[in-house]
Amino acid sequence: MTQYLAFDIGGTNLKYALMNKEGKILEKGKTPSKTDSLEAFMQSMYEVGDCYQGQFNGIAVCAPGKIDTKKKIIHFGGALPFLDGLNLQETLGKRYNVPVGVENDGKAAALCEQWLGKLHNTRTGAVMTLGTGVGGGILIDNQVLHGNTFQAGELSWMVTDQTAGLKEKAAYTGENCSAVHMIKSVNKALGNDDDLNNGLKAFDAIKNGNEKAIKIFKKYCLNVAVMILNVQTVINGEKIVIGGGISAQPILIEEIRKQFNSILQNNPMLGHQVIAPKIVAAKFMNDTNLYGALYALLLEIDGQEVR
Repeated sequence: MTQYLAFDIGGTNLKYALMNKEGKILEKGKTPSKTDSLEAFMQSMYEVGDCYQGQFNGIAVCAPGKIDTKKKIIHFGGALPFLDGLNLQETLGKRYNVPVGVENDGKAAALCEQWLGKLHNTRTGAVMTLGTGVGGGILIDNQVLHGNTFQAGELSWMVTDQTAGLKEKAAYTGENCSAVHMIKSVNKALGNDDDLNNGLKAFDAIKNGNEKAIKIFKKYCLNVAVMILNVQTVINGEKIVIGGGISAQPILIEEIRKQFNSILQNNPMLGHQVIAPKIVAAKFMNDTNLYGALYALLLEIDGQEVR
């Protein structure tokens, strides 16, 4: 049986799985991300690789940052800046003598949904992962768009509030559409200062009709709808998939749809020209990036073009 070892590099945890080419997870686990140094972090990857040595025919990795998928180099590294410049072909590839695929985490989410999820049989669309910031993956003509320098889909840097000042985080979707920021704002308004990151408390208040919570929530969903509109005017997509843990809340998807339709209804000229995409929740949650990383590797092994 042909098997692959997939890694999902995150700021908190290093997730991994042994998978077959159909995308079935045979074994999986996670270990806290070692952030002391690059050497310590790579040692944690080697420990996993050594454990499964001889059982895999390739290694698939997704990571934060700008990823050179051709040279297998991570640039910047997001929450793990020490990954900047790391060449995974020269490290993992040489150590285990197998092909290595590397993809950005947002684009991996799009590949996952294209392969096995809500973007399957969709030619043009996008995945927007709402978390600390906004991860993005854009699908054009059935291929994930990487751009000239592999930066396409970095939606956190889209300007949605220029009046805040372009040097301020508040000007960008990375804050305006941050699920973490919204949840903190709701809990702060509720007086839950000792539990600001508790999403369940925030959504309980929203569902129970708390006026302060609903006001913040609706503003947040409007911000996400504006982000979708900006992307839609460029790609004219069939479907927008909302990911991240927050996407498990049906009320979120419903309110984003409502806010998007309100924008079009309140501006007849815009409404006649912009076609509303289907806005849906992602199919996969915690394992999304593992599936996407594997699919990126399988495409490369099959010789398909990497954009």
